[in-house]
Amino acid sequence: MQISDLPYPDPGVPDARSGPRFLWWLGRGQLGGQAKSLSWGMLHFCGVAGLPYAVGLGVDAVVDRDGTRLLWVGGLIALLGVAIALGDSMLHRTAVTNWITAAARVQQLLARKTAELGAALTRRVAAGEVVAVSTGDVEKIGWFVEAVSRFLAAALTLLIGCVALLFYAPAIGVVVAIGMPVLALAVLPLLPRATQRADVQREKAGKATELASDTVAGLRVLRGIGGEELFLSRYREASQEVRKAAVRSARMWALISAIQVLLPGILLITVVWYGSALVLDGRLAVGELVAAFSAVATMLYPLRHFEEIAMAYSFSRPSAKRAARVLSLTRTEAEAEAEASAGTKAQAQAPAPGGDLYDPETGLLAPAGRFTAVVCGDPDLAGRLAERLGGHPMDDCSGPSVLLGGVALDELALDTARTLVLVQDKDPVLLSGTLRELFDVPASGTVEPRAALAAAQCTDVLDALLQSAPDGVDDPMDARITERGRSLSGGQRQRLALARSLVTDPEVLVLDEPTSAVDSHTEARIAAGIAELRAGRTTVVLASSPLLLDHADRVVLIHEGAVAASGTHRELLHGEPRYRAVVTRETEDEQRLAQLKAGRPDTVLTEIEESA
Repeated sequence: MQISDLPYPDPGVPDARSGPRFLWWLGRGQLGGQAKSLSWGMLHFCGVAGLPYAVGLGVDAVVDRDGTRLLWVGGLIALLGVAIALGDSMLHRTAVTNWITAAARVQQLLARKTAELGAALTRRVAAGEVVAVSTGDVEKIGWFVEAVSRFLAAALTLLIGCVALLFYAPAIGVVVAIGMPVLALAVLPLLPRATQRADVQREKAGKATELASDTVAGLRVLRGIGGEELFLSRYREASQEVRKAAVRSARMWALISAIQVLLPGILLITVVWYGSALVLDGRLAVGELVAAFSAVATMLYPLRHFEEIAMAYSFSRPSAKRAARVLSLTRTEAEAEAEASAGTKAQAQAPAPGGDLYDPETGLLAPAGRFTAVVCGDPDLAGRLAERLGGHPMDDCSGPSVLLGGVALDELALDTARTLVLVQDKDPVLLSGTLRELFDVPASGTVEPRAALAAAQCTDVLDALLQSAPDGVDDPMDARITERGRSLSGGQRQRLALARSLVTDPEVLVLDEPTSAVDSHTEARIAAGIAELRAGRTTVVLASSPLLLDHADRVVLIHEGAVAASGTHRELLHGEPRYRAVVTRETEDEQRLAQLKAGRPDTVLTEIEESA
């Protein structure tokens, strides 16, 4: 896989059982790239390791006054120089390619999992952790994948160098062959503590990132209540904890680096001292001593990659663990079992258009082509019901699947279910970009963006976007929306999200409190716009606003998790006290007074006696 071939057509199914298993799976998927990088690395490091022997041969040629041999040695050194330069440039190219392609694969996997889980992702994983995984953790995982081939090339070069020195100068080669493994393994006892400190630092950094993300997201509210200083002080404390943890981690890595400098120095001194004694005894030639000293000095270069791979693994292991945790999330326990046995059971076929939407758990029926409003006294129940109506609910749910045209939505492929039923929750997200890009979503093509904007009463939103747009932008569709639409009010963001949902024109549209942040006059016009634009299409709105309920063809009251009554808004308002209590926010005393006015004093007296 080359960088120009990205993105992957299919990033594959990762082994997310643990962080190390995920790294192993990622490495196995790049064997070709790793082999290329290893080959170029061997060429580069062997060229570096071969220079001392060439220099030693040159010294011997000078001592022997052999000009021909010296000329051949000069040619060998030039050839080694070409190998070093070519190997280094291609090693860097292939290693960086491995890094980028590995990071791209992880990002594609995370993006696919995010799209699959939807809003449930941030309910299961902290927002700060999601940000850390998709940014810094991806980079650290790519760093380890990139460092593996360099480390293997360095390790093989050290092995070859030690063996070659044993044959070239056995007397001094034994010292080097013993010393090099000691240098390579000397820091291993310190790595667990260094890794532990690095984990603490990343954990604190993730919490600080989460706090900063939450603060930025709620900045408008914080300014309104004067809570900026409070959250700023909390972030200061969190950032100071991150700084202290980073200093403790850096001290340990500094100690490891110091050992990597101290021990090689001791080995060089030992080689020079012992080698000089051998030369004086006549047991070692001067050229062999120069070659041995130069070999040790040059082998310190590939030895550095032992420290790099240790750091890369210690940093990437917790990053891979977090990524594996996100990638291992599934929508429900039942769906996890279905994914485990994928291919053993054929998925259901999409139902024919025009089917009713039915929820067996609550008994809710939304007739095809009708505007159905649902009233729930419990907002949490309304949110769970909206999620279940879309099929493939994110939270564990043991109840029966919602049926569309008699077909269980949970048995359909996820993309098919999402195409048939679109659910807009209470807090829809607006991505940054132009308004035209906001409406560039999968849609039937029947509803134009301007018609959806008009139905959602977005005229003032378009004016606001044009006012904040740079000079030269005359079409509001080309105006840019800031991240999450923070430059807009809550009602304006809600209406833009509603317009985006209307543009998709799905067979069934489920809206959860789509007008909770707008004024009553605008809400009445939006209700009329939804009813007109969605005429002949199945629409389910979960709300308790009388202005919205009055435009529905049918209103259903959900009480204690089941359908309690149904009818028009006016019928239920006059004949169903529980419905009236939810919609009009009546207190018990006001309900009793209404019953007295309706000529039902016996009911009121009975309630008074029971309460006494």
